Amino acid sequence: MRSETVRHTHQVEKSLMPPPVAGEGTISRRSLVLGGLGALAIGLGGPWVDHALRGSYMTLDFSTPGAIFLLFALAALVQTVLWKMRSRFRLTAAEIITVYSMMIIASAICTQGLIAYLIPLPTGPFYYASPENRWASVLLADYPQWAGPTGSAVGAPVIRYLYEGLPYGRAIPWMAWLPMVAAWAPLVLALYLVMIAMMVIIRRQWVENERLTYSLTQLPLELAGAGSGGFAAILANKVFWLGMALPVVFGVLKGLHFYFPGVPTLNQSFGLSVFRQQVSLQFELSWALLGFFYMVTREATLSLWFFNRLYFTVGGILGILGIKGAEVMGVAGGSKEPYFIHLGTGAFVALVIASLWVGRGHLRHVWEAVRGRADGPVEAGAGEIMSFRAAFWTIVVGLMFMGWWLVQSGLSVVAAVLMLALAFIFFVGITRVVAECGFAAATSPKDAPNMVISWLGSANMGPSGVIAAGLAHVWCTDNRNFVMCSVANSLKAADVVHSKRHLMLWAYLIAIVVAFASSFWLTLHRAYTQGGVTMNAWYFNHGVNFTYEYLAEKANNPKGPAWYGLGLAAAGALAYQALALMRFRYPSWPFHPVGFAIGSVWMMDSIWFTCFLSWLTKSLILRYGGNRLYTFLRPAFLGLICGQFTINALWLVVDQITGTTGNKVFWI
Repeated sequence: MRSETVRHTHQVEKSLMPPPVAGEGTISRRSLVLGGLGALAIGLGGPWVDHALRGSYMTLDFSTPGAIFLLFALAALVQTVLWKMRSRFRLTAAEIITVYSMMIIASAICTQGLIAYLIPLPTGPFYYASPENRWASVLLADYPQWAGPTGSAVGAPVIRYLYEGLPYGRAIPWMAWLPMVAAWAPLVLALYLVMIAMMVIIRRQWVENERLTYSLTQLPLELAGAGSGGFAAILANKVFWLGMALPVVFGVLKGLHFYFPGVPTLNQSFGLSVFRQQVSLQFELSWALLGFFYMVTREATLSLWFFNRLYFTVGGILGILGIKGAEVMGVAGGSKEPYFIHLGTGAFVALVIASLWVGRGHLRHVWEAVRGRADGPVEAGAGEIMSFRAAFWTIVVGLMFMGWWLVQSGLSVVAAVLMLALAFIFFVGITRVVAECGFAAATSPKDAPNMVISWLGSANMGPSGVIAAGLAHVWCTDNRNFVMCSVANSLKAADVVHSKRHLMLWAYLIAIVVAFASSFWLTLHRAYTQGGVTMNAWYFNHGVNFTYEYLAEKANNPKGPAWYGLGLAAAGALAYQALALMRFRYPSWPFHPVGFAIGSVWMMDSIWFTCFLSWLTKSLILRYGGNRLYTFLRPAFLGLICGQFTINALWLVVDQITGTTGNKVFWI
């Protein structure tokens, strides 16, 4: 059956193949223009979905649903027509990947990755300050005024109208926001340049030496027609469409049920209280993650769900015994139990150190290139989007500038250094988890600002340091979507680009500027016209209040370093290294240490069941059908990903036409 499918696919390709065009593997000007338009569509569409329609998220996690849907539409509609017309204007695989890369960069900026926090977090304490919470005296006395819009104060019009909407006839105070943008934009640009440069240095080690799976790139490469000149051969595969139909059917029923409650729907999420109602056992099915997990090793998926259930069991037992960490570490993101937060953070430190140690040979070549002693152009970084020397100095200068910026915001030099160290440990660690394990909804055990306050102690940081750490949540909170991971996936997919690879750097910069400008404009415009309190409740209400309640608690009750936490972090690092040693020493060892590092995060509590199903399904397929059946069914699992994101997008179109809000079809 598979041979007939492959033969039919090749026949379709041959019949549609137009005459060869120049620059098959080159980034063209038109791809940069189309990518800029794609970034603009994401930059405007992402905030509109989150704040106006409040429907299914399309830019929430590393899976970048909006970019995948637009790529699918490009391949299935535009490219198919151009191929059937045998047009020389059809896009090459390199051009399509360039467009896709710019859209996933934009996805990491326009909402949760940056803009959705950049506007509410610096302004929220002024709006939600009250005599009861005493934020005005506890926090705002040390607030850096340049971090918010001009005229920021409790009750000030620039703040009040942002959350409540402008009175009739009043204009949006754009000029009040320009100084704030001028203050934050250099930090954001430095952050993204450092992320890009780090991935340039790491790419060859992860892609060519270790050969990580990068499961998030496999559907985009298929839709881009990698290996077939831009024709998406997978669209001629019936197995792909059968896989795509499954989430579409579920999504159609769920969307119809939202509009017409009498239509039956199938619930894909439920929970049970266990361990004497101390914890909730969650069952959540994500078609997209089921597809991503199918592409990675069983060792990875086994480790993810096994260690999560181990943390879950230990947490339940501790709850029964009445043992609970007393340290207040904030509500948002990461693990729920302070003990697990510190253990996981230590494991993340060990994960990054171990990754660098494994790649020490490659890093030695990079250092020789920096010193100007590379053996040849390849060793100097030829073929990368920037040379190794340029990447190294970008990292050095960028980190120095970011450190200076953080000090100006109120952090001490020690706190700024620790903030940057932990933030980039989490960034690199999560990117590694996504690339190796396909966990598209991965997050760190906790945010870097919370860990800095815990490890240094709020008493040592002072009120100005605490509020400065709170402002750092703008660019490193939740860690569910950021530019570094998008760049890593893009650089892997860019294997189809064989010349003018340096233009990919310009593609990234164009996408950054377009996404930042368009999403900032739309979010701000929507807030002043609609009222921020009526927009996405997490960004403009709950997230702000949780953050500043946590900061106020730290300022009101200053404490020293959490020494127990540092001890647990050391134990977590040692445990990770022990698991890594077992894995490398014993070939039959079934567990990957990355499961221990990320197993306690709250997202794993929701997605463990999907991970388990993927591990079980793949195990049965390989046991009874072997690699032949696994390869045959691979398009079906890619279809699961595409189907979930497509039906999400189609319902959003319906919601826009009907003026309906709140229709969330699929979450993760």
